[in-house]
Amino acid sequence: MATAQSVEAPPEGHLKRELGLFSAITIVTGIVIGSGIFIVSADIARQMGSPGWLMAIWLFTALVTMSGALSYGKLAAAYPEAGGQYVFLKKAWGEIPAFLYGWALFFVIQTGTLAAVAVAFAKFVGVFIPAISSQAMVLRFTPHFGISNEQVIAIVVLMSLTLYNCRGVKEGALLQNIFTVLKVVAIIGLIAAGFFAVPHRFPSFSEWTLHTTKSFNIPFLSAFAVATVGSMFAADAWNNVTFMGSEIKNPTVNLPKAMTYGTLLVLILYLLVNAAYVNILPFHLIQHAPEDRVATAAFSQLWGGAGAGIMAAIILVSTFGCLNGMIMAGARVYYAMACDKLFFLSFSKLHPKLNTPVISLVGQGVCACVLALSGSYSELLDYTIFTTLFFYIATIIGMFKLAKTDAKLLKMTHWSSYIVPVFYIVMLAYIALNLAIFKQGYTLPGLGIVCIGIPIYYAWKAAHRRKQAKSALLDCD
Repeated sequence: MATAQSVEAPPEGHLKRELGLFSAITIVTGIVIGSGIFIVSADIARQMGSPGWLMAIWLFTALVTMSGALSYGKLAAAYPEAGGQYVFLKKAWGEIPAFLYGWALFFVIQTGTLAAVAVAFAKFVGVFIPAISSQAMVLRFTPHFGISNEQVIAIVVLMSLTLYNCRGVKEGALLQNIFTVLKVVAIIGLIAAGFFAVPHRFPSFSEWTLHTTKSFNIPFLSAFAVATVGSMFAADAWNNVTFMGSEIKNPTVNLPKAMTYGTLLVLILYLLVNAAYVNILPFHLIQHAPEDRVATAAFSQLWGGAGAGIMAAIILVSTFGCLNGMIMAGARVYYAMACDKLFFLSFSKLHPKLNTPVISLVGQGVCACVLALSGSYSELLDYTIFTTLFFYIATIIGMFKLAKTDAKLLKMTHWSSYIVPVFYIVMLAYIALNLAIFKQGYTLPGLGIVCIGIPIYYAWKAAHRRKQAKSALLDCD
């Protein structure tokens, strides 16, 4: 017989603090470095028109992203709980904004990114096994829709990593440590090759200058803002480590350090990788790299077919590590929401022996697999760009609100502690405003996806109240 106790009881057990600083840093670094850095520079180069502006975009991205990591470090140190940004939004603004963030994360942002990265992983498996292709159908339901063996590979890697992470947070962190170290070492090797293999190709001063002959259809500052979209999201997801706030040892010290050191390492590597691209390739080849695969074009230039194979192997390592970290971190948000009775209650259950949110992990994996099969995940991700910026801005403004009562806890007792967060908000607002004006195809659908969550929130709360009332009646009987 159901009872009020069974509905309201907290989850069995609790998440344990088992991850040290090194694991926290590899989570940040391993999640951020996926496939974006190997691709997005082509589009930025086409938009901006010169090597100088390409590097300026990445430098701007580095400054903004670093300011975000430093700002979130204050929140993570003050509120080191499972759920991270979800918790920050709930404390500052209440349940509805926090729920909308979690809603978008589960059904689009996190799972959509997982789907996209898993398909990218499968595509590069196809470099070594040509039979794997988006055109090779395993099942065909209609002339235009079916399941390809590429999608099967994506699903296999998603569910394999999901089940592996069910074994325990230490096991997930161990895999993350290994693959992050491998990808960082490989990228450092590529940077070294990019500079030492072709030491005399770096652009001349006249080529390098920030002057551009491109005719912009919109004001230059707006074009600059729009061009940052690719680089900003190639450098995104550093906040995922906050989702695991309940599992980091000495979190008030290690969480801010992990975001600072991990993000700084990534941004330095990104700047050097782009400098290597410019050193290896004439700029027009960066702009028109086949399928925007700048890294593959660059290292094919150095080593021919072997270079393409080496690059494919590095991207496989990079995307695999990215998937592992995102799977591990994302599930903690839905677990925290379920503990607050804002998601499926079963997601709040921890495995009695493994102490992992197994149902939350599997639920996330299933949703990601559905998106990988749907073929619509890339469009969904485009729609969430503006929304993601909105939640970042709301979180930092919320930090200012929390600082009115928790200034000491947030270490914001002096005016100078507001400089970096204010810079972050202003820069994100600059990007978001220009997207809202010039890229409405990105902004309006994204807001629509979030707004759908509002009636769902109220329906969820109403259903929970009905369960409470029913349980109370049964208990009285």
